[in-house]
Amino acid sequence: MNAIEVRGLRKQFGSLTAVNGVDLDIHEGEIFGLIGPDGAGKTTLMRILCTLLKPTSGRATLLGYDVVGQAEAIRHFLGYMPQRFSLYMDLTVEQNLQFFADLFQVPTAERKRRIAQLYAFSRLKPFQHRQAGALSGGMKQKLALSCALIHTPRILILDEPTTGVDPLSRKEFWEILKSIQQEGTSILVSTPYMDEADLCDRVGLMFQGELVTVGTPNEIRRLFPFILYKIQGQDLYRLRQFFQQQPAVAQVQLFGDVLHVAFHQPPEESQWQKWQYQTHQLLQQWEPIPPGIEDVFLNLMEQHHAR
Repeated sequence: MNAIEVRGLRKQFGSLTAVNGVDLDIHEGEIFGLIGPDGAGKTTLMRILCTLLKPTSGRATLLGYDVVGQAEAIRHFLGYMPQRFSLYMDLTVEQNLQFFADLFQVPTAERKRRIAQLYAFSRLKPFQHRQAGALSGGMKQKLALSCALIHTPRILILDEPTTGVDPLSRKEFWEILKSIQQEGTSILVSTPYMDEADLCDRVGLMFQGELVTVGTPNEIRRLFPFILYKIQGQDLYRLRQFFQQQPAVAQVQLFGDVLHVAFHQPPEESQWQKWQYQTHQLLQQWEPIPPGIEDVFLNLMEQHHAR
């Protein structure tokens, strides 16, 4: 049995279609990453799966339970961490955990063991008497995750849990997710960070309410149809304009302080020398690189716009 099955799911808000005919299977015990820009429909899809929104049409089940007709049963085995998790800032770490244990009706005999386990992987025990409002951003996220896990859910849904968190806390957060996965929990996580795709077993790229493609990170990379080069130089804006005008170039994207330039065929060295001359030495370094998830996603977005 799949942990989550989605068939033809649509959600409309008036004339706006937020989720448009999504089909998706998420396997038991896997970490599935949902990647896409703001407004892609990720949060709407997750809220439907968490029984917080009713779909306009289509069907979704969690462990065989329908999200519309069997919502109450789903909530007993589902953990959900929204973008803005409602911790109680004037309560301590321990009090927040106890509150959510009460909310999910965790038996007293089980509660002590479970909280000790959550302290072990979150490393929050030294801060158990500190108010949640006084925690750092990364510690708040770990506490929010612990509260979502207090009742040992079989499925965990996380909506952009590492947004705004420092790199070290992001790394620690993903280490926790991996340990949760090893206990058998199925995890659906959305993220705006393309590098986090490599931490998932499979990923789905979502754009304008549609699930554009699904696969392992390596399968996704193999969808890139061009030869990719990383280019460094001066005045990247002018360099980008220059390469956009070259017939051999399929696309150009700015990545921080470098350009990613995709070619239909790898250029000869003599061609690079010619481009250096034509750009008055603005072009300084170039090297072939393997495509990343973000390269693939940007290419798929351009194809989607073209259609």
